[in-house]
Amino acid sequence: MLEGIVRESTSKAATKKLRRDGNLIANIYAKGAENINAAFNMGEFIRTVKHKDKLDFPVKVGGKEYNVVVQEYQFDPVTDMLRHVDLRIANPGVVSDYLVPVTTTGTPVGLKNKGVLISGKKRLRVRGSIDNLPKTIEIDVSGLDVNQSVLVRDLDLGENVKIMDKPAVAVCGVIKGK
Repeated sequence: MLEGIVRESTSKAATKKLRRDGNLIANIYAKGAENINAAFNMGEFIRTVKHKDKLDFPVKVGGKEYNVVVQEYQFDPVTDMLRHVDLRIANPGVVSDYLVPVTTTGTPVGLKNKGVLISGKKRLRVRGSIDNLPKTIEIDVSGLDVNQSVLVRDLDLGENVKIMDKPAVAVCGVIKGK
């Protein structure tokens, strides 16, 4: 379980000191709950997020445990280092919108015909309970030829989960290479 500290001061100087010490600044929030200003060890946070087996993961801040989902990352524009993260508390049984990552499996037929696989969306906005959401949305692209794509309306995640993006948006496709 990822453990963090509650930030006593949210001033610029205190934030810089925490970052210098190798901490990641985070805000934890939920509807109807008080915001928590926290800090996590950068290395532990990255390891936890990379090796999680579900969309949500547990954190312990200030003696309390929360199941959270990463809502947004902020990166430094020059060094590309992770600077800040927003975490949203995932209450079980509550229907809400989440961003679920998209992964592709297989090798498209169009790659042999001088095509290039492109990903239009890295994450899809999905509405449902955290209990019903998949860790990732896997799309099999092995049947795609040049100038073919997978649209949002072609995906089916089940009854309890609804994709909130526009149905005509291309998630991934194979285009003709130059």
